[in-house]
Amino acid sequence: MTDILVIGIAGGTGSGKTTLTERICARFGSSISVVYHDNYYKAHDDLSYEERTKLNYDHPDAFDTSLMVEHLRKLKAGEAVDCPVYDFSVHNRSDQTVRIHPAQVILVEGILIFCDPRVRELLDIKIFVYTDADVRILRRILRDVQERARSLESVVSQYLTTVKPMHEQFVEPSKRYADIILLEGAHNLVALDMVMHRISYHLERGHAKDADMVTP
Repeated sequence: MTDILVIGIAGGTGSGKTTLTERICARFGSSISVVYHDNYYKAHDDLSYEERTKLNYDHPDAFDTSLMVEHLRKLKAGEAVDCPVYDFSVHNRSDQTVRIHPAQVILVEGILIFCDPRVRELLDIKIFVYTDADVRILRRILRDVQERARSLESVVSQYLTTVKPMHEQFVEPSKRYADIILLEGAHNLVALDMVMHRISYHLERGHAKDADMVTP
């Protein structure tokens, strides 16, 4: 494969990371592969559901980041990987996997991806999506209740006990590693256009290299 561009998209919960990722994927289609840090939550088959609900899922130690780093290295080397799938409704890793194929651009999304130096060194561009806290918590509540079958009480309790303090301790400080701080995510059309142009440039350059290689 031609050179692979790896872009990290970090930011607090509900900041708009996924919307930005979806906009990029919609624009460039099969030229993009996505790796979600959320899928690399550690499995806890040894714990009951009630015990799993009490775990801190917003601390770096909640993730099997070593496995994600291994997968990113393989993708950069042109190898496909089988990514785990996390089931948020039961707070545990499912028995399914999803095959991720290498592409010219790989997006890596997650709230804590800039906290690990092993991940940072694999990222060519680091984007931190910044959105006000009141907007983020409202988005979090809607997502967890509507999409992840959570109760309102559990979402609010988790936000106050782990999400907010972990954001202040780990997520917010990690923005110092960002190359780009993108205010309001995909709603910032000027910044979004800049990101799209950078990806377009990479893809066009890759196509030109491929054409040169096949020219007799």
